[in-house]
Amino acid sequence: MALKPETDAVSGVATTGHEWDGIKELDNPMPAWWVYTFYACIAFAAVWVVFYPSLPFVRGTLGYTGRSDLSRVMEAERARTEPMLARIRAATPAAIAADPELRGFALAGGRVAFANNCAGCHGAGGQGAVGGFPSLADDDWIYGGSFDAIQQTITVGVRNGEHPDARGVAMPAFAQAGLTPAQIGTLADHVLSLSGAGPASAPGAALYAENCVACHGDRGEGNRELGAPRLNDQVWLYGGDRAAIGRTIANARAGVMPAWGSRLDPATINMLTVYVHALGGGEQ
Repeated sequence: MALKPETDAVSGVATTGHEWDGIKELDNPMPAWWVYTFYACIAFAAVWVVFYPSLPFVRGTLGYTGRSDLSRVMEAERARTEPMLARIRAATPAAIAADPELRGFALAGGRVAFANNCAGCHGAGGQGAVGGFPSLADDDWIYGGSFDAIQQTITVGVRNGEHPDARGVAMPAFAQAGLTPAQIGTLADHVLSLSGAGPASAPGAALYAENCVACHGDRGEGNRELGAPRLNDQVWLYGGDRAAIGRTIANARAGVMPAWGSRLDPATINMLTVYVHALGGGEQ
């Protein structure tokens, strides 16, 4: 149906012909300033298309691209930070930590590198997570918490198949090695007793001596050379209740960490080392 514009009797302004529930739409013109601004934007857009990349496959007469601008900014930033990075690269993590200027720079850079590469597994604050992601903010270390130990772990990683010196050895899956479910339960009870979370038993102690002592030690003190975690504290990678420990004994665990030495610059490795050491659990 065709619209029927008419003049509004109250305002004297023509209507558009639209009406909703007795309410008529007035055909007021746009303010002149708005119209001129709109036209100016159209003209500006036309000029922009000529000079800057605005359409597919059209780079603009100035040859500007966001990628080239980013490259320029990044190159300028590299030139600005390279003198300090060279000092970081040439120093040991311990020497960096002992120099207030280098330490401040390393902590700032290490915080960014940690967020980009490590926080996904170890948490934003290095708190770790149940499921095989160790906390880096306590004093419980699988491979050692000294500067050298942390640097080595970051560089070569853990059971990754990338680096010939990667940390870690395989733990047997004792369900496949011949232990029965009852024996696994008894062994789990003994492991709990090592941290004071349950009573010790002669059968459990015998199973532990036969299957676990070689890696985890007589008292569950662990072995950093092998990457065998301590069992006599309350820190657990995969859960510390009887069921979780039983699953670990039965099926084994084999956490993996990348070898960051092939991915990150030595300066970044050093900054990460200093940062992780400073999270709260570093050793001398």
